[in-house]
Amino acid sequence: MRALPILAALLATALLSAALAQDKAPIDAGPYVPSPDSAVSAMLREAQVGPDDFVIDLGSGDGRIVRTAALVFGARGLGVEIQGDLVALSNELAKKEGIAGRVKFVTQDLFETDLSQATVVTMYLLPHTVNQLQGKLLAELRPGARVVSHDYSLAGWRPHKTLVMDLEEKVAISGITRTSIFVYVIPARVAGAWTASVPPSLSRQAMRLELSQQVASVAGQARLDGAVVPLAEVQLVGEDLSFSLAGRDAVFRGRVRGATIEGTVETGGVRAAWRATHAK
Repeated sequence: MRALPILAALLATALLSAALAQDKAPIDAGPYVPSPDSAVSAMLREAQVGPDDFVIDLGSGDGRIVRTAALVFGARGLGVEIQGDLVALSNELAKKEGIAGRVKFVTQDLFETDLSQATVVTMYLLPHTVNQLQGKLLAELRPGARVVSHDYSLAGWRPHKTLVMDLEEKVAISGITRTSIFVYVIPARVAGAWTASVPPSLSRQAMRLELSQQVASVAGQARLDGAVVPLAEVQLVGEDLSFSLAGRDAVFRGRVRGATIEGTVETGGVRAAWRATHAK
């Protein structure tokens, strides 16, 4: 009679193991559809890829984006692809082109890939996959890293650049010639309260900045000598923050470095230094 409980336990264990194995299976981000060579060049050019960059292509197919980044733009890179035969082809082509020392292609789930070393991430993925990556991109990439998406934008993100062009090669892929390239720059985190030292002509006391942030879109206000002044023309590109004070002659520019912002402010035709620290 003891055999039935043991059998049930073994069956439950087997089912659990199968479920865990399924959970760990790589996620298929869609069919292999190569980007036309002209689109590849446009993606890398708009991201301003150069010799100092490390490019990670998510869903790298035959490796053409990473290989072009190395061959034409002098970069290093990694291609991540779920289909082993395409990975083997990519590595073989890299050897023939003499760039195997600067690029590598691996069979890997793109959602499990460490992106932290990338200065540029490229992708030509289905819309739902692109948007599933949003949190990962923000969490793992450093401020200033560029994200380039072919045809599909990141919902809720404001592109740093958008390039729209017509390519005859796209007709075989999508049935239309329209091609869109979206370039995003990973922003520094600036949300919260900051205490800033500013010229006495602006405020006799420290200025308090209160910033809200939605990816790279920033809004806020400043408190100067008890007066609340909205911020205008706020721009955040990577670590570079700029804004003006509504109704006042003051333009701030600064570089965000973790919990500090340092830069210059122009007011009354005079340029002076300013510095802010994040209030913890």
